[in-house]
Parts: sequence; structure tokens; C-alpha cells
Amino acid sequence: MDPIDMMVTDYNCEYLGLSRLCLMESAGKSLAEEVGKIAVYTFAKPVKVVIFTGSGGNGGDGFVAARYLLNRGYDVDIYMLKDNIRSQQSKINLEILENMKPRLSRLNIFNLKTLDDIDNCEVAKSSESEFVIVDGLLGTGINGKLQANIKRAIEIINESKGVKISVDVPSGMDPLTGEVSDLAVIPDYTISFHKIKTGVRNADEEDVGGLVTADIGIPFEAEYFVNYGDFLRLKNRNSSSHKGNNGRLLIVGGSKDYSGAPAIAGMAAIGAGADLVYVAAPEKAAQAIKSTSPDLIVKSLGGEKLSLTHADEILDLSGKVDAVLIGPGAGIDDDTAKLFNVLVAKIKKPVVLDADALKQVNLSLIKNREDIILTPHIFEFKSFFGVDNDLKLDIDSYDFSKVDENITEFQKITRQIKGCVIVKGQYDLILSGTKFRINKSGNAGMTVGGTGDALAGIAASLLSQDLNSFDSACLAAFINGAAGDEAYEQRGNGFSATNLVSCIGSVIKDGLC
Repeated sequence: MDPIDMMVTDYNCEYLGLSRLCLMESAGKSLAEEVGKIAVYTFAKPVKVVIFTGSGGNGGDGFVAARYLLNRGYDVDIYMLKDNIRSQQSKINLEILENMKPRLSRLNIFNLKTLDDIDNCEVAKSSESEFVIVDGLLGTGINGKLQANIKRAIEIINESKGVKISVDVPSGMDPLTGEVSDLAVIPDYTISFHKIKTGVRNADEEDVGGLVTADIGIPFEAEYFVNYGDFLRLKNRNSSSHKGNNGRLLIVGGSKDYSGAPAIAGMAAIGAGADLVYVAAPEKAAQAIKSTSPDLIVKSLGGEKLSLTHADEILDLSGKVDAVLIGPGAGIDDDTAKLFNVLVAKIKKPVVLDADALKQVNLSLIKNREDIILTPHIFEFKSFFGVDNDLKLDIDSYDFSKVDENITEFQKITRQIKGCVIVKGQYDLILSGTKFRINKSGNAGMTVGGTGDALAGIAASLLSQDLNSFDSACLAAFINGAAGDEAYEQRGNGFSATNLVSCIGSVIKDGLC
């Protein structure tokens, strides 16, 4: 499992009512159970357990495990290399251990603040083998050279004759790739929670030891429901970045009758973080879009409708952006259809197809593209994929068989393409190959016109900010629905798509806090 996926899942458990403190308790208990099994298997008796901790969640798992190991009759020493603990859950579990005074259990906590402290600890000086070392120093975020004290602790762990057990990932190993850029613990066992990290699975056996996967009670739904935890996937914006560094987007749409759709999509894209949004539209629509917002860069195309004569201008613009949205407000027309099919065949940037583009683009032209997102409601979905039965998106149920059957039916259809599909409904279903997610944000007020255009704009904006198509689609569906929920709180069912768009920024700000 990708480490970021695990972090997202942990956070999303909160929104099912399962706190991360509960997860840490479960992880620590599971860790203690596995340490106990390994100790009994190796030594046939309780021995001293030494737990190395850092500033993150792995150390917190060690604090919890200490309580359970003490109750099993083990002596436990905790070696803390960091006192500036970042994880709130870890802090709480350390406080529990510190509150155990007068000490009635065989627990010692040592703060190893200097290299001399590390060099003089019992593990460094002992030649004995009858103890267990638990490595809870580092987790995710390994990058480059290690701090001197962490590196020295890893050297001492590796030099020890005791049994070595790493929590989740050996400290010093990249949890995504399995690479070691400086130095890593070489454990006898690695105990992973929920699912084995991708880097651990890819690493050589001698670098991770025996692999144990411990169930800590994370429900499947925490992985498959999109929620605020998914904001962890957004890239941090560089404080020294310049205009255009954080996403340039082109929207192709509009017609003599419809100018609102591309304008709403464009403003939603800006709200979702894109630096520059260009809109290419026919003359009358372009004039209306310009008057809607000075924030959009509008390219006026000759005539009353989009046609093949505009291909070169649009393709030239597409070379200057990071993603392209095609379709909002374009209308249905043979000339427009020809243009759209040429564009999807020639544009090499990530693409979102929405609204009228879905009715006019040939499926065969996009089936092999992984960098594409489709945003249909059920009728557009059936039309695009040539479905002629009474298929409905019907997953609002406690009946597993019903939900499973419905999702499987959609997966069979969407596997015709390599890209991603957002099927809009009461609950949005996001599909890509064998993967799927469900978005539950949103409300009945979002039947108002324009909310689908906002979704497409958000999805394209996230694509332009270097998020992959599946993650962009999932997060876009959630942001759009959450903005609709915020608009509903302000105005009830009388909110408009423009009101929804005005809430996008605050939804993302809340998600990043």
C-alpha cells in the first residue's frame, strides 16, 4: 500500500467516527501481541523489550505497545530520541506512561538527547542477545541524509545481537520505493498495520526480514469513501513559485446560447487553485464570459459555434497549459463534434470531457488514454458507452450484495477505457480500471444547473496541478459536493452554481488545515 494512501485512510476513519487515537490503540495492541509471539518463539520466556521512538506515529504505537507488554510480564525500556513529538495521538499515549507514577510496573523511559546518551545506553553496551528491540524511530517522509542521532541509533540497533522488529517500515527505508538513501535498520521482522507498505513489499527480504500484517480494525469503507483525508494528496505550494507554476488550464466550450457553463467551470477551476484559466469560446459567448469575470483569460473564436476551423488556434493554446477541459456549453453540432474529435486525438495534455463533449466524442479515440476524466450523469454515461438497458446508479443501501452488484456492473462498462469516470448521482461513483471510490458529499440542492460544470472545472484544475486523473476525479467530486453543502448551509435549496463556486476556496482551506 502506498504510504499516502494509508495516511488518507487513517484520516478518513475519523469521518466514519473511528478516531486515530482508537487506531493507534489497536495498532499498539497488535504490535505487543506480535512482539510477544516472536519473543516466546525465540526465547521461550519473557525478556526485556527495548522500544526506540521518534517524533511520529510509529513511536506512539510503541508507547501503546509498552502498556500491553508490561501487562504480559515483560520489562520495557523506552528510548526516546525526540521529545518534540508531532503526533497528537503519540503525545496522549506518552502522557499515559508518564502519569504512571509511583511506578508499579517494570517500565523505564530514557531521553537520549545526545550522541553520548545513545552510545551509553544499555543496548549499545550489552553483548547479550536475550532481548527484543522495537524500531519505532521513523515512518514516512524519509528524504536524504539522516540526522546524526537517528543514524547513530540505527547503527547501534543493527550492531545489537537482540531480535530486531521494525514498526510498519524499517527506519531509514523509503516506504514508497524500498530504497535506502543513507542507512536503515535491518530487522528480523517488519510488522505492518492494515496493509504492507509498497516499499517494504518491493524491498529484498534481507532488508525487511519476516513480514507480518496486523489487522487494526480499519473498515473497507474508510479506503473507498472520499473525504477530507484525501486533501493530503494535494502538493504543497512552493512559497517561491510564480504565476502559472501552480496550474494553467484551457477550457474549450460555449456557444451562442450557452456562455454560463464555461464561465462557471473557469471560476471553479480558479477556486480550486489553478493560477491561470484560459477560455476558448465563439464570439458571442466570449463576450459574455469576459463580462462575467475579469479573472478569466478569454480567447474569442470567430463565428457562433465551435468548429473545425478553430482547431489550430485551440491546439496552439493547449500547448501553453497543463490540462484541458472540453465541452461545457458547447452545444450539439456536426462541426463541433468534428472539432472535439480532432482535439482529443491531438491534444497531449490531460483532458476532462464534460457535458456536450460526452455526446460527441468517439469512445475509440480516448479508450487508451490514462490521463482523461469523463464526468457524466447516468444518461450521458449510458449514451457514451452505448448502454441500452435500464442501468441506474443505486448504491445508497446497507445491502452488500446490491451495492457490490451495482458497482461491478459499472466497472464492467468503464473497463473499455483506461481513463477515469465520475458517474454523478446522489452518491458519486468514481471508477478507473479495477479501482473505485465513492463520494457522499453534496445534497439535493445540487440539481440546480451549473454544478456539473463546476465539478468539471475543479477536476481539470486539479489535473493542471499535477494530480493524477483518479485522485483528481475523487477529490474534485468531494470538493464540489462539500462546496454545495456549504452553499446549502448559507442559502438552503435556493443556492446557485455561482454560490457553490464561491465556497470552493473555503472547503479546500478547511481540508488543508
